[in-house]
Amino acid sequence: MSKTPVWKSIALSLTSDIAEGRYSTGDRLPTEAQLAAQHGVNRHTVRRALSEMAEQGLVHPRRGAGVFVAARPTDYPIGKRVRYHKSISASGKIPGKTILSLTTRAADETEADALQLNPGDAVHVYDGLSLADGQPIALFQSVFPAIRLPEILEALQDTKSVTKALQHCGIPDYTRISTRLTARAATATQALHLRLPQGAPVLFSAGINAGLDGVPVEYGRTVFAGERVTLTVNDD
Repeated sequence: MSKTPVWKSIALSLTSDIAEGRYSTGDRLPTEAQLAAQHGVNRHTVRRALSEMAEQGLVHPRRGAGVFVAARPTDYPIGKRVRYHKSISASGKIPGKTILSLTTRAADETEADALQLNPGDAVHVYDGLSLADGQPIALFQSVFPAIRLPEILEALQDTKSVTKALQHCGIPDYTRISTRLTARAATATQALHLRLPQGAPVLFSAGINAGLDGVPVEYGRTVFAGERVTLTVNDD
């Protein structure tokens, strides 16, 4: 198993410090010399870590002044009743979504099992990007049973909101009935959409949402930019 590069470990450590509130937006980070001494490395290694964080939009350098915290990682809860726009707004950021594609195709075995369909049954698929303050934080795919929600693609085109689209289709409310989280490395395509280096750490979530009658209405796959999002699990 390959080791994590030292510069990446430093970047992850500093990102954790920001996420946990040790540094707030606008704070200046320790100097390169201080960080080098703290981690027992040379300044070039520290510089690469800070450069990586700058590419992620977490920090920004000011010539002659130092490196400052540009933004804290977005807090995002995982729970039964989480709603994207509400959660991002609660974190103090402006939520947004970009539609990448809206298509209809045959369900694969995993999707069919999650949605209580037969493999090959038609599903409507919403691929998109989730944004916080205009920065991509997640690449997602939502899969819906076409037979139960025939008009959902049109509703998604109009609203970009799964909650509003489901309401339009007669699903007034829904809850998460299962979530599975795994750590992965970003593929080339994921890295391109999330503006990450290929191989950067990402968190993969697969979840099923059901209506009030317990019947599944959405199977979702989401790839979160690991350094931009802090996931918390709750029962709400």
